[in-house]
Amino acid sequence: MELTLDNVYKQLAQVIDPETGLDLVSMGLFYEVKIENNTIFIRMTLTSPGCPLVDVFDDLIRETLSVFDGIDLAHDIKIDLTFDPPWTPDMMSEEAKAELGID
Repeated sequence: MELTLDNVYKQLAQVIDPETGLDLVSMGLFYEVKIENNTIFIRMTLTSPGCPLVDVFDDLIRETLSVFDGIDLAHDIKIDLTFDPPWTPDMMSEEAKAELGID
């Protein structure tokens, strides 16, 4: 698969939060995704600082991005986890809010 920003987001949309059943893109957890010199940089958050799934999400993100040729999962994917700004349900897509019954 060609390494483009659109394709990276398509792959990230396959990572599902096991607690909500929604994908992380629809949940609004990615603040920035960029590609520089065949390295994928991701700035993201979680729904809470104490989320017990932090390592699970890291593994799932790396696994879903493994479809790109020439990407070293340990070195070519840089994930910056931040809680500034903190996540709120307002960051979710309208479809995700509807799915969870959030107005």
